[in-house]
Amino acid sequence: MEDKRLLVGITQGDSNGIGYEVIIKALADPRILDMMTPVVYGSSKVFGFYKKTVHEMEQIDTNIIKSASEAHHRRINILNCLPDNVFAEPGGATAESAKAAITCLEKAVRDLKDGAIDVLVTGPINKKSVVEAGFGFNGHTEYLEKAFGVGDVTMFMISQRLKVGVVTGHIPLKDVPAAITKDKIVSKLRLMKASLEQDFGVDDPRIGVLGLNPHGGDSGLLGEEEVDIIIPAIRQAVEEGIQAFGPFSPDGYFGMGHYESFDATLAMYHDQGLAPFKAIAFEDGVNYTAGLPAVRTSPDHGTAFELAGRDEADPRSMRAAIFLGMDIYRNRKAWKALQEGKMEERPSAENREERPGKPQIA
Repeated sequence: MEDKRLLVGITQGDSNGIGYEVIIKALADPRILDMMTPVVYGSSKVFGFYKKTVHEMEQIDTNIIKSASEAHHRRINILNCLPDNVFAEPGGATAESAKAAITCLEKAVRDLKDGAIDVLVTGPINKKSVVEAGFGFNGHTEYLEKAFGVGDVTMFMISQRLKVGVVTGHIPLKDVPAAITKDKIVSKLRLMKASLEQDFGVDDPRIGVLGLNPHGGDSGLLGEEEVDIIIPAIRQAVEEGIQAFGPFSPDGYFGMGHYESFDATLAMYHDQGLAPFKAIAFEDGVNYTAGLPAVRTSPDHGTAFELAGRDEADPRSMRAAIFLGMDIYRNRKAWKALQEGKMEERPSAENREERPGKPQIA
């Protein structure tokens, strides 16, 4: 009988951070192997090193493999991407740990594109060190957008209580105003609407849009981006059938709980959205890349070098990223099947009352 458990690829991230610890802790419960088959892209040697630093953990069975096709469905599979002489130096980024993180990510993404794994969960990297090592991208999101050749993606932070997307991602704050355009806002709203429907099963979602300036610009007194860019973008989105509302002043929007009236929130820049998200939902928050043809998630925290090797890292966000990735994969399949069923039920052109060739609303 064919095994229906999903193959979930998990990249080690920077091996000098808490990536391995949260992976080991998240996978330590043997019941998780009843739901999925993990493939860790990294090093069995480094995995073993960190396994010894995690105390009071049940015995876990590992399986060293050379390709995802060799994965054992009752083991934690470790796909060795690195040379045998690799080693960990917990506590800080090095050129070696950055290059290792890039190597593991590239191998995992190739397998994701080839269908060798179903879902990708990425361990945390140090953005500065990977850029210095020649990565060429400021983060996973930007790399994945280029790797899959899609026109646009968005960082979509997900938790049970709150979902937040961003217009601009990993760029300096001084560059944010120039990077915010009407077209970019509308594009992000389209991506979020599609993701909420296909990936999360939300019918006709409501999206709250934040302003850029204090108090939403106070009608142009404190900035003109709301009047000139954000409001016209919301109007265009509404004309396209997207339930977008705003712009809202972020302090009151989050401080008074207005976000609870919406299915998701679109922030203008990284910290505007991620600071309140992490304050509200840090423990089980997940970073999801909306707009890709494949599913990629990540814990919502960084490398936390100061905690590495001390058995103090919290695995809840990594565990949530694994489960969310599987949920999204299955939701997408269900959505696709539903849409195919709807298409089959639609009458042929000759049986419609409208003239053939007239645009139809699905």
